[in-house]
Amino acid sequence: METKKIKAGREDRIFNIAVTVISLIVLVIVLYPLYFVIIASISSPEDISLGKVTFLPSGINFAAYKFVLEEWKIWRGYLNTIFYTFFGTLLGTSVTLMAAFALSRRDLFGRNVITKLFVFTMFFSGGLIPTYMVVSSLHLVNTRTVLVVMGTVTVYNMIIAKTFFQNSLPEELFEAAELDGCGIGKFFFKIAVPCSKAIIAVIALYVGVSQWNSYFTAMIYVTDQKIYPLQLVLRDILILGQQLTQITDPAEIEALVERQKVAQIIKYVVIIVSSLPVICVYPFLQKYFVKGVMIGSVKG
Repeated sequence: METKKIKAGREDRIFNIAVTVISLIVLVIVLYPLYFVIIASISSPEDISLGKVTFLPSGINFAAYKFVLEEWKIWRGYLNTIFYTFFGTLLGTSVTLMAAFALSRRDLFGRNVITKLFVFTMFFSGGLIPTYMVVSSLHLVNTRTVLVVMGTVTVYNMIIAKTFFQNSLPEELFEAAELDGCGIGKFFFKIAVPCSKAIIAVIALYVGVSQWNSYFTAMIYVTDQKIYPLQLVLRDILILGQQLTQITDPAEIEALVERQKVAQIIKYVVIIVSSLPVICVYPFLQKYFVKGVMIGSVKG
């Protein structure tokens, strides 16, 4: 049986054109700042100041990249951040999924009260000073452990995972598994986890990006530069680039001019260096991200 194509009407064509134009405008608005950062990082500082860098780089110069990448603290910061991100994501995802699965079970005694207590912490906390006192009493200050543990579990992620389990794992599935002698723990690891790849990718992405961009925890609880994450290392380099302009020794005037040029574009290089790994990883998890959020928001 042949199927006839329905010809789009005039109103439909106008609507499609309008949506396409608006989408292109939004795309340009979103992508242009990133594009500008890239071309500005390899352009002459003078041309940037004069507004000559708009769509193409001007006076191509890689001095800022050379300055940043030759700094050995960068590589140490990268290794530290990879360590914190890997173990922080592993810990955060595991704890979040287990807590969310437990709260999604209707037979959990006091489930609603426990959930409300979790939600309460989203709006109220003890504050920075009491938190620091707790961390200090546990002897976690200036340790790698505090950078892995702090902030890996959030109530928002747990609510997303809880909604996913409630809407995607029917009670009949657990009852059937229970008849075959499957306990709650075995059901979680053998059935729930393999059926939840989408939400695992979502939680891992959320926690991983948060860990990669985290700097506040290290700034508060860490003073040892050997365990600094990448974000604090880049902050110190940016501050150093600003301090380079304060040199007043006449014998170093020529070097000062070059350092001033580098200092003006270091900020663009810092953005690229810190964002590139996340940008490279995100496309591989995007399909799971969209699927997981939609499944967790639609019942059935």
